[in-house]
Amino acid sequence: MREHDVKEILIDKTAIAQRVDHLVDEIMEDLGSGHLVVIGILKGSFMFLADLMRSFHRHNVHPRIDFLTLSSYGAGTTSSGTVEIIHDIREDLAGADVLVVDDILDTGKTLRAVINKLGGMTPRQVRTCVLLSKKARREYDIPADYIGFEIPDEFVVGYGLDYAEKYRNLPHIGVLKPELYS
Repeated sequence: MREHDVKEILIDKTAIAQRVDHLVDEIMEDLGSGHLVVIGILKGSFMFLADLMRSFHRHNVHPRIDFLTLSSYGAGTTSSGTVEIIHDIREDLAGADVLVVDDILDTGKTLRAVINKLGGMTPRQVRTCVLLSKKARREYDIPADYIGFEIPDEFVVGYGLDYAEKYRNLPHIGVLKPELYS
């Protein structure tokens, strides 16, 4: 992996940090400091989720946290169409305000599957927060409650997002050069 594998930086680390703080401010206005459980969808959301969790501290809020590990992409650049649960959550969600955190809202299949699954666990409410939204690829009308950035239909990596398990460690969101994956 080389930094010059990125065609362009779409969102720099400063913009990401500022937007994360604003997202937490928005979330706190809506959800307050009650019984909050944050569910991160792994692997792509881990950097975003960590920064969100640190930002909750500014509001003196200490949410519980759990993770779902899902797979729908494999080593490709498009969703397989099937969302497979690899690791399930363990938290009791009964009566909780649940915030689902994902890296990207693309086709909508992943968030749809997660919302349907969690809805059966009797939470008080389920809200969704995504770092990126790519409307051009949407197949299901699944709106996110909180969106970091709207992006064009480009294949992006960095800040947790990967291509074949590479590039997650980049501090920004960048467009991967097409010749690397086509």
